[in-house]
Amino acid sequence: MSDRLVDMRALLFDKLKNEYKNPLNWDHLVQQKGMFCYTGLKPEQVQALIAKSVYLTGDGRISIAGIHEGNVDYLAKAIHEVTTA
Repeated sequence: MSDRLVDMRALLFDKLKNEYKNPLNWDHLVQQKGMFCYTGLKPEQVQALIAKSVYLTGDGRISIAGIHEGNVDYLAKAIHEVTTA
């Protein structure tokens, strides 16, 4: 299970930095440990993600366990859109 969480963190990081070329620093995605991750998103960005059916807490914490290969691209694209708008 822990290897899968590490893999999903790395995949999300890779999509944001390499596929979407997001200009923000996402190092914290791969530096944090565990089933949850603080994204560092602003409250208005969190609300914009919720409007896109991305579920996270008000402080921007996401469940890494809920990320899989079938939804990571949607998540990365949604994060990219709300952080570069």
